[in-house]
Amino acid sequence: MNFAPGAWKYAILPLLAAPFAIFVSVTASLVALAVGAGTLAFFRDPERTPPPTGVVSPADGTVSVLREEGDRVRLGVFMNVWHVHVVRAPFAGRVADVEHVAGANRPAFSKESDRNERVHVRLETESPNLPATVEESDAEVTLIAGAFARRIHPYAEPGDDLERGERIGHIAFGSRVDLLFPPAVDIDDIAVETGDSMTAGETVVLESPVGTGLDDGRA
Repeated sequence: MNFAPGAWKYAILPLLAAPFAIFVSVTASLVALAVGAGTLAFFRDPERTPPPTGVVSPADGTVSVLREEGDRVRLGVFMNVWHVHVVRAPFAGRVADVEHVAGANRPAFSKESDRNERVHVRLETESPNLPATVEESDAEVTLIAGAFARRIHPYAEPGDDLERGERIGHIAFGSRVDLLFPPAVDIDDIAVETGDSMTAGETVVLESPVGTGLDDGRA
């Protein structure tokens, strides 16, 4: 099993403490062991295989936001404690900018989470997984901290070329990931609804156009 960076930093203390905690009580030892094992489970980073075509979800979780913002569509995925917290590129593209914005740490499912600490990963794309009308458009993946998520770890840097489904970061004890689509994408094009369950890098959130020559899944 692969783990996101930082997993052992959080897990090592309770795992090392577990054998010694038995001198206090068996319960204390079991609790320490459970905390360490649970931390590693939280940081798990399984392999994912994107489908042949389509824009994929950037995160595991449940669709909590699907709305129009001016001429853009925003899709938000809320991650609970049992979800994998590694974030993936929804389509192939080049990283234009990575911006950290300081803010609050409100629960990710609340309306106040729009003011939370976040990292914006802005992408430029000619992706074959977007409609043919979308060329050299900007999109944005936003990693949002929550009540217990105090550390966002982006892997991508400006100038990086990303493959669809490639890892772009993780949120330690993390919360919500938003995908802001290019202007040419209409809300009626989105293939998922609020409440749907998502798997990062695998669940298609926007179908590719058929018969355009752009739907072969190539990066």
